[in-house]
Amino acid sequence: MSFKSGKEVIDFAKKNNVVMVDCRITDSPGLWQHCSHPISQLEESTFQDGYGFDGSSIRGWKVINESDMLMIPDPQTAFIDPFMAQPTLVMICDVVDPLSRQPYIRDPRHVAKRAELYLKQSGIADTAYFGPEAEFFVFDSARFGSGANHGYYEIDSSEAAWNTDSDENGRNLAYKIRHKEGYFPVPPHDTQQDIRTEMCLEMERMGIVIETHHHEVATAGQAEIDMKFDTLVAMADSVLKYKYVVKNVARRHGMTATFMPKPLFMDNGSGMHTHQSLWKDGKPLFAGDKYGGLSEMALHYIGGILKHSRALAAFTNPTTNSYKRLVPHYEAPVNLAYSSRNRSASCRIPTYSQSPKAKRVEVRYPDPACNPYLAFGAMLMAGIDGVINKIHPGDPLDKNIYALSAEEAKGIPTMPGSLDEAVRELENDHEFLLQGGVFSQDLIQSWIDYKRENDIDPMRLRPHPHEFELYYDV
Repeated sequence: MSFKSGKEVIDFAKKNNVVMVDCRITDSPGLWQHCSHPISQLEESTFQDGYGFDGSSIRGWKVINESDMLMIPDPQTAFIDPFMAQPTLVMICDVVDPLSRQPYIRDPRHVAKRAELYLKQSGIADTAYFGPEAEFFVFDSARFGSGANHGYYEIDSSEAAWNTDSDENGRNLAYKIRHKEGYFPVPPHDTQQDIRTEMCLEMERMGIVIETHHHEVATAGQAEIDMKFDTLVAMADSVLKYKYVVKNVARRHGMTATFMPKPLFMDNGSGMHTHQSLWKDGKPLFAGDKYGGLSEMALHYIGGILKHSRALAAFTNPTTNSYKRLVPHYEAPVNLAYSSRNRSASCRIPTYSQSPKAKRVEVRYPDPACNPYLAFGAMLMAGIDGVINKIHPGDPLDKNIYALSAEEAKGIPTMPGSLDEAVRELENDHEFLLQGGVFSQDLIQSWIDYKRENDIDPMRLRPHPHEFELYYDV
């Protein structure tokens, strides 16, 4: 479904007996927020006038004395929500200032739109395609809490390796998935085939094209569903639809899904490998006769990504938990290198097809905790910087990077080791993001401040449960 006008949306709503209109915006961290209105409140003028809301209550946004904001529905995003009891039409909205009628500078979706516009204005290309592979876990239960005198978490899954000796009410049927052996097993090891299929079908009803789904490497219900690539903003929209469906289908089955990058110790975390390519006038620009069948433009794009990766991490890996995934030997790329086929490199050149249309770059370090509008926009800006300034990525690294000796690994730059380090890198390297007014200094500073106040400092100040095992008896 793709509607071109408000009238088409209203006609669709009438045809489907819609009773409520649900408008959704995305906060700075990347979660949907919503407000519902009776269908009688949706008119053609609404698509220009919008709905008012309090911007000061959205994380990372307006202060209370500047709180009045408008959300403007985008008719192209309309779909029927499959989880509501009453027929409900959902639309993703853009946020504007009610006085100036200008797009709100901290609205993540508008940042992504400005990135697409900047690409066109640069003359380099007119389209950027993105194809993320967002991984997740589906658990049977999740409990956690912290306070002045306690901190704990406990997650469980009937297919998890740690449950081989559980009683399970006298009916333990075995076939648990061992750590790091969850890639592609058939049932009965894979217990969530039908749930993933149901997720795919719900996504397809929303207009998302699904290519594949499967169990992922980790035990305890790690999964991946792949969507067909799309343009930057449309793909970011789809990532939020994807996460909404995954969480709600899991809940429908009495389970809980998480996109937290590293919920399990001793097993793989969840990444969001992101395929990227540039096109112009309907022609792919990344195919050529250079390394890996790439064009010189594609190599320069990689050069820009690698140059700015340590700063990009503040957007692509935006949680303290992200850096528990970015460690060697868990299929998470730590070293900033590029290679053909090599999954230990942070930038991989897939070789499944030799078609020029399939030539692309896969950036492997992002994770699904990111805000896709900001992460995709930032990566595109880094790539454009590489193309404009002809930043060559250097020689490829076609070895297993995890197995390199200390001497061989010497000199290969690495991703930040913590969110604190990533934020400091962003402070020192963000000029490329400001080009064309895509990101603003205000947005970058507000992001840095938010991360320090809400992520870094709270974690830094709290005792960790494992510290009691290490140090209680000192």
